[in-house]
Amino acid sequence: MESMPVAPSTDSRVARLIDANLDRAREGLRVIEDWCRFGLDRQDLVVPLKDWRQQLGQLHDDAYRQARSTATDAAAGLGHPAQDNRSDSVAIVKANASRVQEALRVIEEFARTGDAVLARTAAAVRYALYDHEVRILEACGHNRRQQQLADAKLCLITDPGADDNPDRLMHNVKAALESGVTLVQYRRKHGSDGLRLQEAQQLAQLCRAHNALFIVNDRIDLALLVNADGVHLGQEDLPQHEARRLLGNEKLIGRSTHALAQLEAAQQEGADYAGVGPVFATATKADRQPAGLNWVKEACAAARIPWFAIGGITATTLPRVREAGAQRVAVVSAIMASEDPASASRQLLDLLT
Repeated sequence: MESMPVAPSTDSRVARLIDANLDRAREGLRVIEDWCRFGLDRQDLVVPLKDWRQQLGQLHDDAYRQARSTATDAAAGLGHPAQDNRSDSVAIVKANASRVQEALRVIEEFARTGDAVLARTAAAVRYALYDHEVRILEACGHNRRQQQLADAKLCLITDPGADDNPDRLMHNVKAALESGVTLVQYRRKHGSDGLRLQEAQQLAQLCRAHNALFIVNDRIDLALLVNADGVHLGQEDLPQHEARRLLGNEKLIGRSTHALAQLEAAQQEGADYAGVGPVFATATKADRQPAGLNWVKEACAAARIPWFAIGGITATTLPRVREAGAQRVAVVSAIMASEDPASASRQLLDLLT
């Protein structure tokens, strides 16, 4: 059986192959690096990519470059329809990570005898990129959710209250989603965990179908079971760093705040958004004194993350809340207790535009 020549000095074909795959690997790393830098603003994700690109550049020997011959490459400029279907940043990251990994594997195989240092470097970078890709995709997921969160103006909280009717719950949420609500928080203070899980599963599916964010109140276990977009924590719930450890970096964490010190702490600890209230007296938080519009004004001046005014907000009181500085609100009864939840949702959204 004929042995495969691998030394670039004796086989220009292998040198051309290695040169082409070094170019592919470095170009793919640069695409991912620039998205981590400009799209995600994550220096920690940029640094390893830049280092790997520099390592490969230093090992891109002139012998490989001199063997380059684009004019005689039968596949030069050859594309694939799949390239036109990369519709978002996640698809681009995945495609370029695969491109780098495949190119490095080729380099590893063909450089093993003729350029052992390059082969070892290609293998090391390839294995490191497998794990790094996961971290980048988690960051992409978090970034996408943060963008959706920033765009959301109205959060619907689904506390069933006295009218504990599962059919009405789903009907009202569906009507709100069809009317333009893009953020739903599932909250149930009473009932079995079996019922909670069933409702959370149904609501998560409903929100995904309408491209809306789905948040679970308090229960990190339920959020993980139904692959929710995040959790909302009260002041007496788990610390944010523990919640983040359980949820991972991809999910959103919201925090209820009732005073400026709590808002500052939530921001410092890495909350993605905050609830600010209760603004007015509300039956869903009957044991808590309303903080009033002055608290809304304080939050408006201090908040560095998206925040939602909450507590007794209706179409009647919303203009006053807007005047105090709130751009986003969260409601329960204004939609869930309405005889026409679709109309109620549209009215609130119109007042928030």
